[in-house]
Amino acid sequence: MAYTAGNAWAVDDRAERWASTNQGVPSGLGVVSSHRTSGARAVRSVLLERPEREESEDSTLARGATRALGAGNRGTPEDPDPFRTCFERDRDRILHSTAFRRLAGKTQVFVYPADHQRTRLTHALEVAQVATAVARATRLNVALTEAMALGHDCGHGPGGHASESAFSPFLEEGYDHAVWGADVVFAPMNLCRETLDGVRNHSWSRPSPATPEGLVVSWADRIAYCAHDLEDAVRAGIVATSELPRDLVDVIGVTRSSQLSTFIDALISCITGRGVVAMEQGAAECLAALRSFNYERIYTRPESIAQGNSVVTVLRALVEYFIENPDLVPAGSRQRSFAGSELGEVRSAVAYVAGMTDRYAFDMALDHLGWSPGKLPLGIDLPAFRLADEQRGSLS
Repeated sequence: MAYTAGNAWAVDDRAERWASTNQGVPSGLGVVSSHRTSGARAVRSVLLERPEREESEDSTLARGATRALGAGNRGTPEDPDPFRTCFERDRDRILHSTAFRRLAGKTQVFVYPADHQRTRLTHALEVAQVATAVARATRLNVALTEAMALGHDCGHGPGGHASESAFSPFLEEGYDHAVWGADVVFAPMNLCRETLDGVRNHSWSRPSPATPEGLVVSWADRIAYCAHDLEDAVRAGIVATSELPRDLVDVIGVTRSSQLSTFIDALISCITGRGVVAMEQGAAECLAALRSFNYERIYTRPESIAQGNSVVTVLRALVEYFIENPDLVPAGSRQRSFAGSELGEVRSAVAYVAGMTDRYAFDMALDHLGWSPGKLPLGIDLPAFRLADEQRGSLS
């Protein structure tokens, strides 16, 4: 499209060229090429089916790495895929899930993040990068590692970890995003037990994952968020790298890339050198020191505490609203299973609110609860958010 006088838009040459590619390029040999100039490239290839790939995997993976076998260890038996391993199927199911897409609208550290700040989605992608880098270097199962990493935070509610405090009073066992992700969010997907175990137990406060790949993901999660949360806070002007302890900077540097490199190398070295998924004490102490710095200066600063308290207030009010109005809860949230049974009204309300993005949840508070934007969590672009609400007349 092209801009023309009178604020109209007209189809330009680029748009016409794009539309003309609809049919591809017939070759005259009964096949269609994607590009007019290149044609179909000749490739000498033999079909490589899943069983052969699994055989090859078994011979190349490290001893102790998790092997894929057939359709996988699933709650409900399935026929195997002809080409993908069971863990590749899990990875694909997670990647295409609604829960994964919604991570783009969920808080990592900042509610209403600025354009370059992390969301839960970009965090998951960075965890996957760190974890698969380690898995490839140490000959662990990359597909399983990636599936766990991409899915590890799909149980998070809106507003970050504050959602766990918000939802816990409604559930006898409390709300843990790791457990909720594995046992509720992913219940309809029939994922392999190994994948679910890695999601369920990625948090260090949980029991140890049953696979080395799960342990790699738990380390990758901490490595990734310690580095990128600091970078986001520096860019937001909350802290400066000059405030980091000098002896820590001497080891890990001040940039995200140097910190990632330090910790990834330390993890790989320990796995290959000692045969355990762990870090040597010196590197682990540096990671702990970086996390402690972030905890004190970023996560528990007064503004973060206030933001979290506001999130808790909003989410609890929404859950109570949907408990009182169960007919407004979509069928998908009511039909998820937990421990083999259908969710009741309270769990369905929690599942519905937990699945919301930040903006959707806060919009619901404005539209259904009649709240004013002044009661919502403070965020980077809240003034613009308030202005939009004033313009649409949603102030109470």
